[in-house]
Amino acid sequence: MAGFFARRTSWDLTTNRYTQGLDAHRRAGRELLDLTASNPTTVGLEYREDELLRALVNREALRYEPQPKGLLSAREAIAGYYAERGVEISPDNLILTTSTSEAYSFIFRLLCDPGDAVLVPTPSYPLFDFLAEIQDVKLVPYELVYDHGWQVEPTSLFAAVDRTLATGARCRAILVVHPNNPTGSFIQPRELQLLNDVCAANDAAVIADEVFLDYALTAQQPLTCAANNDALTFTLSGLSKISALPQMKVAWLAVNGPPAVKSAALSRLEVVADTYLSMSAPIQLAVPTLLQERHSMQAQLMQRIRGNLQELDSQLARQKLCHRLDIEGGWYAILRVPVTGSDEDLAVALLQEKGVLVQPGHFYDFAADGHLVLSLITPTDTFRSGIARLLEYVATIGR
Repeated sequence: MAGFFARRTSWDLTTNRYTQGLDAHRRAGRELLDLTASNPTTVGLEYREDELLRALVNREALRYEPQPKGLLSAREAIAGYYAERGVEISPDNLILTTSTSEAYSFIFRLLCDPGDAVLVPTPSYPLFDFLAEIQDVKLVPYELVYDHGWQVEPTSLFAAVDRTLATGARCRAILVVHPNNPTGSFIQPRELQLLNDVCAANDAAVIADEVFLDYALTAQQPLTCAANNDALTFTLSGLSKISALPQMKVAWLAVNGPPAVKSAALSRLEVVADTYLSMSAPIQLAVPTLLQERHSMQAQLMQRIRGNLQELDSQLARQKLCHRLDIEGGWYAILRVPVTGSDEDLAVALLQEKGVLVQPGHFYDFAADGHLVLSLITPTDTFRSGIARLLEYVATIGR
């Protein structure tokens, strides 16, 4: 069968032990305490249903007026979102997409010829591998290291550039996730300047994924990379996380940087967007209302996140084998556990023995075993019981 398909899709689709165990657990109808929740529409939040549904019924949607960058009313609403953060962005510098995944594809197509490279942080979200392979782009990792908080390791970043150039490929961009998923770490101003300097030396761009930006646990509001003009910068976000509305398929990319290269990037991206015209009119017309929903949803989510974090810390304080790593924002916590085998072994055992579902660190390319990833938007009672069972089980294997 392989002869029918492109090499870029020749992934290993074998089901791993983790997924096999989860499928078997569910088929058996056993109790499951799921500490991996990522879908905000299924964790007991209260949506303004009538307002949201009314926003999707608009007579203007019956008239087709394609605009490659997206309807101006939607882009103006998004510009207003940034203005509330103290950053002025012209609607002309915004392009609507149906998802950040689509935004990545636009940017990869804009910047990269087949075989060109994009530098990506590790640990980080595994989706990037598939997005890059589909676009014939090579990913080269650079390290985030943990020392009383996560930070970019400069030597690793320079080495990633050198490895790229040694293969004859071009380094076209450096990707940052701000805050990172799952480490919850924000890019610091000195680190962004480092990335700008590397980009300037290599005619490369910064790609900043900011889907979790609004969920900061720090006292000071983090600055958006949409204010970065020292390098060509593409800032990605969307309503999946901002308004807890992943099903509405609203995202965007903002373009910043030196005027000449920014103008050229926007002109080319407009052609790419015009080729796809992927976002529907009803959704675009609803963007102002959907974006306004963020105030209610973020208040609920932050209360959930802070409450679960407090519960986690309270339970961790009563034992000595596990501890959590510092986080600055986002929806996830990383639990450091004793290494008695692989993270996948531990995750499968927790599922089989305690009915608790967690994500092993290797899903996110942690450099070593001993890391479990927990969702902080998990319903409170489930989170409390799941953590108790998890720590109880670790105590038995740590003796």
